Amino acid sequence: MSYDVGAVRAQFPALRSGTAHFDGPGGTQTPASVIAAIGEAMSGPLSIRGAALPGEVNAEQIVRGFRQAMADLLGADPGGIVYGRSATQLTYDFSRTLSRTWRPGDEVVVSRLDHDANIRPWVHAAERAGAVVRWADFDPSTGELSPGTVGAQITGRTRLVAVTGASNLIGTRPDVPAIAELAHRAGALLYVDGVHLTAHHPVDVERLGADFFVCSPYKFFGPHHGVLAARPELLDTLHPDKLAPSTDDVPERFELGTLPYESMAGTRAAVDFLAGLGTGAGGRRERLRSAYAAIGAHETELRESIEKAVRELGGVTVHSRAAVRTPTLLLTFEGRDASDAYRSLARSGVHAPAGSFYALEASRHLGLGDGGGLRVGLCAYNDADDVERLLTGLSDWLR
Repeated sequence: MSYDVGAVRAQFPALRSGTAHFDGPGGTQTPASVIAAIGEAMSGPLSIRGAALPGEVNAEQIVRGFRQAMADLLGADPGGIVYGRSATQLTYDFSRTLSRTWRPGDEVVVSRLDHDANIRPWVHAAERAGAVVRWADFDPSTGELSPGTVGAQITGRTRLVAVTGASNLIGTRPDVPAIAELAHRAGALLYVDGVHLTAHHPVDVERLGADFFVCSPYKFFGPHHGVLAARPELLDTLHPDKLAPSTDDVPERFELGTLPYESMAGTRAAVDFLAGLGTGAGGRRERLRSAYAAIGAHETELRESIEKAVRELGGVTVHSRAAVRTPTLLLTFEGRDASDAYRSLARSGVHAPAGSFYALEASRHLGLGDGGGLRVGLCAYNDADDVERLLTGLSDWLR
């Protein structure tokens, strides 16, 4: 069966507005099933988790369903799934907890390819501990971040390596398993920002070698919050600040206050929605693999058509060049401001935003300063008509 993008689009009420959305890397639109799941959770009785009353049972089932859904999505243990307000908040929380054991002279490795949410928390934590920050630079001519480049910054004093699973600015997908092997060989932990990766490719945290993996459901059709996955036994060694009467169980010890059950219900529905986009059978994990394969083929076809057309426009530089990458293109224009392109496209109902999108170090390393470029991000509901409107809008603006 071919990928039926029309049937996919029909499930997104927001697409009725007529906007062609290329802003998926900043957050996707929401399917009706996710909206319904959030409403259903809030319309039924809800209480603090327990087993005696309907509201307690509903809350407990929602939390368990959320953890299992995210475990299926990430190839993780449901006992190691941590809810957070955002990936940024989770990373700051874990940076503070992990750095308590760091000493002056210890080292942390970060990459210039990353979103600032996987850089600044570690820089701040290192400053507090007196640790040294070592930087791994990607090749701006190719967009590649090689394991060897990261490995060159790893020493016997390295305590943690932070790297992206996929660049939210130019789409580059580093070889995370190879980087993990180098980090672990030195006795360091690996913290992976999987926010952009999870939206486009199947994830197996064990295969990646990630000790900690964060993602954001609103990048794959869910509610706005973050999720961290780690081995329960690793989480059990960490002791964050928490209230005295709150549980010390894992993963709950990292989740401060009463959980937002409606968001968790929406996230489970988003994972189920994703699983339904493939043609495979079997359990949710198997259906997710099939869905990612179908989505990936669809997105790649659209990306290649955009790249081909953009090359023919003239005066356009495509900074997304890595051999393995997501369907995300960063464009700049000779003698023209990318923010002007964004505004021109917006007037024709095409949303392709401009900026550095918090990947500040990457934008600067590309020679684009803080301004970045025009980011064209594809996702499962984009179609050929969206692409035609984008290309027509760019052509008209360049003329």
